[in-house]
Amino acid sequence: MRGLLLGLLLVSGFARASIDVTDDQGQTIRLAQPARRIVSLAPHVTELLFAAGAGDRVVGVVQYSDYPQAAGRIPRVGSYTAPDMEKVAALKPDLVVAWKSGNRDAHLDKLKALGVPVFINEPRRIEDVARSLSQLGRLAGSEAVADAAAQAFRKRHSALAARYSGRPKLRVFYEIWNRPLMTINGEHLISDVIRLCGGDNVFAKLPVLAPTIDVEAVLAAAPDVVVASGMGESRPEWLDDWRKWTKLPAVARGNLFFIPPDQIQRHTPRILDGAERLCGQLEEARAKR
Repeated sequence: MRGLLLGLLLVSGFARASIDVTDDQGQTIRLAQPARRIVSLAPHVTELLFAAGAGDRVVGVVQYSDYPQAAGRIPRVGSYTAPDMEKVAALKPDLVVAWKSGNRDAHLDKLKALGVPVFINEPRRIEDVARSLSQLGRLAGSEAVADAAAQAFRKRHSALAARYSGRPKLRVFYEIWNRPLMTINGEHLISDVIRLCGGDNVFAKLPVLAPTIDVEAVLAAAPDVVVASGMGESRPEWLDDWRKWTKLPAVARGNLFFIPPDQIQRHTPRILDGAERLCGQLEEARAKR
C-alpha cells in the first residue's frame, strides 16, 4: 500500500525530484521546485534569464538591466556593485543569480545567510553562454526555451568559427576604457571572441582579468588592430587619441575600430553580434596588409 501511494504521488506531481545545478564556482544549487521569484544582480544575467525563457519569473534587477525592453519595467535593487540588500530581501526571492566578477562576496554571503539560494554566473568562453542558458532554464523550469536558444547560439558560433578562426593572425589590443587605460587578459570572454575571429590578444598573458596598463605597454605590444568599446552606441572620441602614435601598426594602417559595448561586453547571446562585427573588422585589417 505504501509503495502504491508513493507511486500515485509521483504521477500526480506532488512528489518531485529536486533540481540540482552546479554554478560557475563549482557549487551545487538545489531547488525543491523551479524558481518563481528570481532576482538578477547583473545586467547580463537579466538578459540571459529572458533569453532562457524565464523573464516572467524575474522580480528584481540591478541598474542598467535594459535588454530586452521588458526588463526596464522590473523593480530595481541598486547596482551590481552595490545592491540594496533590504530591497532584495523584501522581494522574497527563491533564487538570486549573481555575477562573480561584478558582485561583492560580502553581499552574496548576506543572502546565503538568509537562506536564499545564490547561483553564480561567470562565463569565460563563448560556449559558456550556451551553457548558462541551459542552466538558467533548468533552474526556472523553462528548459524547452532555454535549450532551443542554446542550440541556436551554438549553431551560429560554429558557423563563425568555421569562417574566421583559421584566418591569418592579427595582433589585437582591446581597449575597455581610456582613463584609466584598461584592457582584458586571455581569460576574459572578449579574448575568446578575438580568438574566434583569428586574432591574438596582445595582453593575453597578464594575470588580472581586466588590467590597467599604460600607453608605453601598448606601443611595445605593437598591435595590428585597436578595438574600443566605450560607454554607448557612439564611437568614443578618445579612440582617435592613438593617431598621434603614427608608427603604431594599427594607426599606420588605419585599423582603429569600435564595437558598441552591449554587443561585446555582455555575456549574452548578443556577444555573437559583437563577434560578427569584430570578425568583419579584422578581415578589413587583413585586406590592408
